Amino acid sequence: MHYQVEPAAAAWNYLIRVRTMEEDQMERVVRLASQSAVVIFSMSSCCMCHAMKRLFCGMGVNPTVHELDQDPKGKDMERALMRLLGNGINTTAAVVPVVFIGGKLVGSMDRVLAFHISGTLVPLLKQAGALWL
Repeated sequence: MHYQVEPAAAAWNYLIRVRTMEEDQMERVVRLASQSAVVIFSMSSCCMCHAMKRLFCGMGVNPTVHELDQDPKGKDMERALMRLLGNGINTTAAVVPVVFIGGKLVGSMDRVLAFHISGTLVPLLKQAGALWL
């Protein structure tokens, strides 16, 4: 049997390219998240994403929504969001929806609902300038 071993330099170049692409997508996510008071990363066919968008619209908030399944680099952005949420190991967990308020990561559906139920979501939205009431 013969094994062809890839030269170490080629392997390192591949890892550096992958790492650079991941960092680029992380920077893109952070940049997009800071461009509006409320930003939702979503999938157009996800019922939880739809519920999240309805929650904010029902409160009078007009979130900026980035549909990952309609973005050519959506899968890479999804991996970056997984890293931000700490789900890098558990790839079976649903990543979206992911919400940013005032450029800061709030989290996924469970975190947003916890803020809403505890009464801290509205003050957070007011502070970010998403609500005027």
